[in-house]
Amino acid sequence: MKKVLVVFGTRPEAIKMVPVAKMLKSYTGDFEVKVCSTGQHRQMLDQVMEFFDLQADFDLNIMAPDQTLADVTCKVLKGMEEVFKQWKPDIVLVQGDTTTVMAAALAAFYQKIEVGHVEAGLRTGNRYSPWPEEMNRMIATQLATIHFAPTETSRNNLLREAVDPGIVHVTGNTVIDALFEAVKIMDSDPGMIKSMQEKFSFLDPAKKLVLVTGHRRENFGDGFLQICRAIKEIASRDDVQVVYPMHMNPNVRKPVNEILGDAGNVHLIEPQDYPSFLYLMRQSYLILTDSGGVQEEAPSLGKPVVVMRDTTERPEAVQAGTVVLAGADKENICKYVLQLLDDQSFYQNMSRSINPYGDGKASWRIAELLKNQG
Repeated sequence: MKKVLVVFGTRPEAIKMVPVAKMLKSYTGDFEVKVCSTGQHRQMLDQVMEFFDLQADFDLNIMAPDQTLADVTCKVLKGMEEVFKQWKPDIVLVQGDTTTVMAAALAAFYQKIEVGHVEAGLRTGNRYSPWPEEMNRMIATQLATIHFAPTETSRNNLLREAVDPGIVHVTGNTVIDALFEAVKIMDSDPGMIKSMQEKFSFLDPAKKLVLVTGHRRENFGDGFLQICRAIKEIASRDDVQVVYPMHMNPNVRKPVNEILGDAGNVHLIEPQDYPSFLYLMRQSYLILTDSGGVQEEAPSLGKPVVVMRDTTERPEAVQAGTVVLAGADKENICKYVLQLLDDQSFYQNMSRSINPYGDGKASWRIAELLKNQG
């Protein structure tokens, strides 16, 4: 049996890797699967694993206040080295572009263990946007021995960088697998839906819900001031309510609280667990975000997305018409959000566009490729 170690450290990684780990575990005669959590995001990570009922076999528990990127890198490198002393897999699977991904792939390389990169080939072409994610995924590309690209665009990015075409496979994005599974779990549990309705009883069904997420480092400073001023202007409309689960980072919280703390029609709430955030996405009219995962998930729920970034490594969504790029610019953000609120044909075109990120079978394709890898 092929020994596979599935590694993740942040909530988005966990959401996208849980369906892969579960699919591989279902191939009982083909794979021996173990899961390693680095704990880069502690609380939010644990909530995802509890919701999807997945346990970690190894937990590096690296989370610490005010740690730098160098701290995270060193802890993951050393932690993975200890894991490999206990159990040496045939292949390590990492996902996306976090510091966990880069460091875990490097640790595997140091032990001459194969690396599979899930969600490979995303690029903006600017090494500082998003930072440090663009460089993390570029390093992971150099270390990976098999690449699971979510789209043809991602595959072509890798081929342009002279990656061997024989080890690049288009699978779709596993976040769609996770989304479909999560919706199924929620819809089969009336008690969960009822508790969500009670939790968010402050929502006014007569008003259009604009859901906001924002946390990108490159927007810290003036970018977040622009974003907050845009939200305040949007929320001044009587037919709108804004819900903003605030990221824990003080660079986010300070401007958000200063500008939006007493703004009408704005609900500033704590970061939400995955099912709660999924409930809010489903209740929303549109989503305002700088998150990559939301750009992938929202189209499957029929929700238009305004992206508060100048660049995106997910151009497929722009081309498909499911998202628009506004940058961290007050005028642009307001322009697109108001157009979606007031122009029904514009709204319908975005909400009905086909999600370019797949059909919910990416994990199965990854398992089949690994099974037939030899």
